[in-house]
Amino acid sequence: MQANSRQVSSNQDFLHPGLAVLVSKHLASSSRKPVADHNLAAFRLLTDELAARPRPLVLDSFCGTGHSTATLASRHPDHLVVGIDKSSQRLGKHPAQVSGNYLLIHAQCEDVWQLLVEVDAQIDYHYLLYPNPWPKAKHLQRRVHGSASFPMLLQLGGMIELRSNWQVYVEEFGVAMHLAGYPGHISRVPPQPAISLFERKYADSGHDLWAFRGRVRGATGPSGR
Repeated sequence: MQANSRQVSSNQDFLHPGLAVLVSKHLASSSRKPVADHNLAAFRLLTDELAARPRPLVLDSFCGTGHSTATLASRHPDHLVVGIDKSSQRLGKHPAQVSGNYLLIHAQCEDVWQLLVEVDAQIDYHYLLYPNPWPKAKHLQRRVHGSASFPMLLQLGGMIELRSNWQVYVEEFGVAMHLAGYPGHISRVPPQPAISLFERKYADSGHDLWAFRGRVRGATGPSGR
């Protein structure tokens, strides 16, 4: 992955003016939708793995090629780290798996969250590393914090870490978490070995990288940094 990434271009320079109203609306409602068959099948891979070898869970949502999932597996050796991505093409670029404590599944993250909530699962750590920022203002509802699935992310609990190369996205996520009653901390990502291929690309391209970290009920241990 070459270091030639452009900065995020948006017609929105600050927090979206409709953010608070939208997040409050989603927090006050319960969104459930039919789960696609392929997402249910992927979820069964997860539950079968946990049944065979019970361990606490780490989620790496929107994991892309799964490079970050493998990295996180080395940081959380006593957990099952589950990378989720909707693109089979991206997941197909993952090298041969060398660790037994992570699993990559081809599924929509939001459907997997819903299924985990339905079985009362609790997550120790939840990473959302460089999700699509949907930078146009009209696409607020496609961002993680603007989605109707945002309450399910909260119900899963754990230490949540979101990273992005667009500061506005991270600030919006922080506001949404605050509105939900779970304030956290926003900071620049310090220079360090990249946790994912996108992080490496953005850092090598000179982008400022931002992170939100905050705990929702049910997490155990330190943040794993």
